[in-house]
Amino acid sequence: MAIRITKITGLHVDIIIEEFEDRDAAGHLNAYFAAIYKQDKEGSCRTQIGRSRIPNSASEIRREIKIGGLQAFRRLAHV
Repeated sequence: MAIRITKITGLHVDIIIEEFEDRDAAGHLNAYFAAIYKQDKEGSCRTQIGRSRIPNSASEIRREIKIGGLQAFRRLAHV
């Protein structure tokens, strides 16, 4: 069971991506969950803005955020 946390810092908000991954002894994927949060710089309150159960989908979201910033969520919301 592994939890990977990625923090993308911005000017006003930080984007936090938490990925949970569980594999068996043979290396097969049992469970996967990714949650994306927005956190203001002034406070410690996080707001969940996305989630996914598709394996490795957080890497695509991470790439979109680095390229387009928060505008990426407007594009991904319609998909």
